[in-house]
Amino acid sequence: MHTFINVEDLGPLDKAMAEAFEIKNDRFKYQHLGKNKTLMMIFFNNSLRTRLSTQKAAMNLGMNVIVLDVNAGAWKLETERGVIMDGDKSEHLLEAIPVMGCYCDMIGVRSFAGLTDREYDYAETVLNQFIKYSGKPVFAMETATVHPLQAFADLITIEEYKTVKKPKVVLTWAPHCRALPQAVPNSFAQWMNAAEDVDLVITHPEGYELDPKFVGNARVEYDQKKAFEGADFIYAKNWSNPGVTNPADYGKITCEDRSWTVDTEHMSWTNNGKFMHCLPVRRNLIVTDDVIESKNSIVIPEAANREISCSVVIKRMLEAL
Repeated sequence: MHTFINVEDLGPLDKAMAEAFEIKNDRFKYQHLGKNKTLMMIFFNNSLRTRLSTQKAAMNLGMNVIVLDVNAGAWKLETERGVIMDGDKSEHLLEAIPVMGCYCDMIGVRSFAGLTDREYDYAETVLNQFIKYSGKPVFAMETATVHPLQAFADLITIEEYKTVKKPKVVLTWAPHCRALPQAVPNSFAQWMNAAEDVDLVITHPEGYELDPKFVGNARVEYDQKKAFEGADFIYAKNWSNPGVTNPADYGKITCEDRSWTVDTEHMSWTNNGKFMHCLPVRRNLIVTDDVIESKNSIVIPEAANREISCSVVIKRMLEAL
């Protein structure tokens, strides 16, 4: 595996899941693979779980790790071609990328959507430059449109906590005070569709439709209560307007309806459902205190599984070197 962006990059999902539980049982089993190998983690945006879990996974596999925060201690990078660089950006990504590739064996990239130009974001312009010019294997640590390490961890968590063979999993939009990317919901929908034993329902206000290539065969329900009925898992996440129905709305907040906040009443509609969120979460906006602190909240085990999902990905890449 030379790149990891989407679920299909892993090959058969059942084998990847089996590998995840093998690694969870013995996190240092494949330490020999990373000996004298270096992972470079490049952050254009803030991170807590991604940074810590990816670094831990790489160390478990015996790798050296270099972390570069582009916004703190590095030259400001220009990402677009044809720009006259007479502003505050001192180095172009097209020189920086191959230089980075000289110092490592593998690269992880985290670069969020700008939420102003849908075509630019959905073309994965920054990530694809790393793939094209670094000369090294590249994996996504959240990009403009996807967050596959999170979605893989989500699937591992659902497998651990499900009580029926084919659980009903609901991805629900929730309000937020800032415009957020669609990367997490995109990947969550994509990965749940790829899993054969998940009944996926997506619920959100009208106009917030995700890109059809991620929605896949999921059922879209605009009535949140109907969507929640009988659900085994509730995955809450805000996303800004994806601009599918109206491109001019891309990246904007076009709904602020607080009735979508997941509270105890919402959860009472479910089948004793488990609550999930990728974190960080805005309490009493996305979800109320009582729900996220309840015995049915599995956000911490979900976060812990980020180490496992990343371990599988890095292991696969090391094996291909």
